[in-house]
Amino acid sequence: MKTIIQKAFTALTIVGSLAACGNTGQNNSSTEETGAVNKEVSLSDSVAARQTVKFDFENYRTDHLPQKWSQFFTGSGGTDWKVIDDKGNKVLAQQYGDNPNNHFNIVVNDSIKIKDMILTVRLKGVSGKEDQGGGFVWRFTDKNNYYVVRANPLEDNVVLYKMENGKRSDLPLVGKGKTYGMDVDKLGSDWNTLKLRVEGSHFTVYLNDKELFKVEDKTFSNAGKIGLWTKADAVTYFDDLEIAHD
Repeated sequence: MKTIIQKAFTALTIVGSLAACGNTGQNNSSTEETGAVNKEVSLSDSVAARQTVKFDFENYRTDHLPQKWSQFFTGSGGTDWKVIDDKGNKVLAQQYGDNPNNHFNIVVNDSIKIKDMILTVRLKGVSGKEDQGGGFVWRFTDKNNYYVVRANPLEDNVVLYKMENGKRSDLPLVGKGKTYGMDVDKLGSDWNTLKLRVEGSHFTVYLNDKELFKVEDKTFSNAGKIGLWTKADAVTYFDDLEIAHD
């Protein structure tokens, strides 16, 4: 079967942390810490047992974008993804808080290219007047073409979109049609857990261990990069990102 994680996938810990440190576009110190096992890992369609890669960000340098991650944005503002210390716990944060409503912030892992998976992340909406919260991107090819699902504490809803040729549109729910996602219990300013199961053209979304809805779409059928996303002026923290294949 076709390999769906790129061969050059190094510094990974299975059911652990990927912890190579650094900042894309900056010189990296030779003394940067790493808590990962330095070996190549290849996940394929044929694996029987679940394999999991976890990013807990604890061994990354603070105030830097992690090595082998890239940030992008569309719109008329800026973006600022970096690892920060949140009360003794390191998280990956989008901190640029002065963007207009038509602005999207994206960070993707450059080493992982995958088609089907289970994604899990904890996220906390810290601030934002135009927007808050965020979520996953997957099957990312460039900043104008990918899928995204996000949870928004300002609206208390979860919505799955496709971004196709720079145009974002929400996708209908299986059995419910065009509903603009689903309303949820108040998300607040604390941590929530977003989960996504991707199987071919079928996407199942969960929030705090509860299944919310399913979406079916065939726009992007090939493997792509995975990452995280926020909109407009949302300052958001992310932690414990997991990518599982079973």
